[in-house]
Amino acid sequence: MTGRTVIRGGLVITASDEIHADVLIEDGRIAALAATGTPAADAFTAERTIDATGKYVIPGGVDAHTHMELPFGGTFASDTFETGTRAAAWGGTTTIVDFAVQSVGHSLREGLDTWHAKAEGNCAIDYGFHMIVSDVNQETLKEMDLLVEEGVTSFKQFMAYPGVFYSDDGQILRAMQRSAENGGLIMMHAENGIAIDVLVEQALARGETDPRYHGEVRKALLEAEATHRAIRLAQVAGAPLYVVHVSAMEAVAELARARDEGLPVFGETCPQYLFLSTDNLAEPDFEGSKYVCSTPLRPKEHQAKLWQGLRTNDLQVVSTDHCPFCFVGQKELGRGDFSKIPNGLPGVENRMDLLHQAVVDGHITRRRWIEIACATPARMFGMYPKKGTITPGADADVVIYDPHAEQVVSAETHHMNVDYSAYEGKRLTGRVETVLSRGELVITEREYTGHAGHGVYTPRSTCQYLN
Repeated sequence: MTGRTVIRGGLVITASDEIHADVLIEDGRIAALAATGTPAADAFTAERTIDATGKYVIPGGVDAHTHMELPFGGTFASDTFETGTRAAAWGGTTTIVDFAVQSVGHSLREGLDTWHAKAEGNCAIDYGFHMIVSDVNQETLKEMDLLVEEGVTSFKQFMAYPGVFYSDDGQILRAMQRSAENGGLIMMHAENGIAIDVLVEQALARGETDPRYHGEVRKALLEAEATHRAIRLAQVAGAPLYVVHVSAMEAVAELARARDEGLPVFGETCPQYLFLSTDNLAEPDFEGSKYVCSTPLRPKEHQAKLWQGLRTNDLQVVSTDHCPFCFVGQKELGRGDFSKIPNGLPGVENRMDLLHQAVVDGHITRRRWIEIACATPARMFGMYPKKGTITPGADADVVIYDPHAEQVVSAETHHMNVDYSAYEGKRLTGRVETVLSRGELVITEREYTGHAGHGVYTPRSTCQYLN
């Protein structure tokens, strides 16, 4: 462990406060905060001083939805836990929660052990796991209880991808009933995959093979329908529900209605739905394949409703669903058949900067930026206040952020292991300068000073919005 570090002169921003304060770090944790220039702050002594004058001092980002090394469609996501967590650190994210996968016919334990083996000793920042439940049976349901006890407190199910991850309504209901008892949180990919498969087959039969048809067959109404169904199944089970990667205004309306009814229902969206649209899917020469993900990008008019949902708290979290596939050799698997394009976008490095741009653009406030990117995901998945805030006792996961620096996003300069950027050429105001993870410098004035193996597995308590 390092000794003491003091960060002086910055504007400390959390979900609840903005204060010009000095931050004292000791043994990997926040030891104290004191208003800059006061005797208390002047009394802080440390081996290392970081000058944050004119900068923001913010909690490290918590990205609660990533897929490193995910097997999909005969290939694998191109970021390993080593490259993906290093890129996350470059973007000011200091904790990820990735998805361990249960394969059909196998146990949850086997899937979890496989993901532990992938991540252990390879991560630059701390990490936790959700569990993808693909095969609901009596054994699986028993295992869910055991996983909650050991800190894997959230379970993802899919109404999409028949034959791969898909669960039917009965399986979903059983898993929800179990989570109602054990305190776990069901995360739902809400799209009607059975109906979508019919539309895919019909589109291909008509010769509609380009990437843009991916967006046309995965209809907003089928996202809304599945969201509604998931909410009602959760209500029947008496269970909370977290809907991942919400992209359609009609789905936001379903969440808003449920929350108005007082149901414990939560929603996440992602930067791609806030900043990109079906215009990208329609880019010529198969370039649109770079933007194929599910739920799909929507027409631009959906963006305003997503921003509104973030302001009204009908959406609470922005995660990335980081699942990168290279254009060359991976996205190209779907030339001539959009249904064979691996689904996923790179984004773990861009989220904090894109959301800061949203502050600059007036969509959200600075504190809301920290809330949706750091504090709420930490609370939602049982890691607060260890993660997601700057307060005495919290892990010293701290970002020195320059709100005035300008950058142009590009694959040339990003650190994700993928050959394109979803935001190529986008000009952003604001940039990460220095990143500490548990008091260790991972990025030092725009240089990588971290190492694989610094990041440790973080067991989680249950959702902190349900107590």
